[in-house]
Amino acid sequence: MFKIAICDDEDTLICQLKDHLNQYADETNKEFCFFTFHDGSELLQEYSPDFDLIFLDIKMAQINGLKTAEAIRKMDSTVGIIFLTSLKQYVWKGYQYRAVNYLLKPVKYGVLKMELERYFDHYQGKDEPYFSFSNDRGKYKVLYKNLCYAHTEKRNVMLHFEGHKQVIYKNMKEVSALLCQQPQFVRCHQSFVVNMSYIKGMEGMEIILITGEHIPISQPKRKEFMMKLTDYWGDIL
Repeated sequence: MFKIAICDDEDTLICQLKDHLNQYADETNKEFCFFTFHDGSELLQEYSPDFDLIFLDIKMAQINGLKTAEAIRKMDSTVGIIFLTSLKQYVWKGYQYRAVNYLLKPVKYGVLKMELERYFDHYQGKDEPYFSFSNDRGKYKVLYKNLCYAHTEKRNVMLHFEGHKQVIYKNMKEVSALLCQQPQFVRCHQSFVVNMSYIKGMEGMEIILITGEHIPISQPKRKEFMMKLTDYWGDIL
């Protein structure tokens, strides 16, 4: 089942879009579950990392679609976004938030069907492994491949991904157990877990990441780390 969010301040359009989507679902034997919102603020407050596709109106009262998309992309880099608009001049601004495309109002079924087929052709069956978490700043969905490293931050753990960092309210033992189930992660230090695909090289007891950051290797973890890194590099070469 695909979870679809519709965010628009016009109830008539929401109903029309649902009818079109249900027609498409009947024709293609897909199952859709709908979540409706009337403003960007509502969508962000109740955002779920499990959304597959969002239809997002650009012009809304409190938080417009562009600002909403900007906030969504900080939480979720993978969800599909299709903008809804009656004004073409806003469309190009939307692509900086990696929108799938846009639909002009009123939405015509033929055009919607074409965009949905394009969306499912590119995204269906490409479920890359990810994990989701929440903190006092919001809810987040992160692909494992985009997570660079994690380190202990007081009693919690700081995650570094896509140029951002966010705290997860778990201890390093829990986070390490979760991440190291993925083949590209290794614990190099009591306080650090690193994604080996981000390793550029090493200097002494430090790892140099492609981001330019340096993280430590502890003596007790060194042997296991070197074995796993050698195996990983051997597999990808």
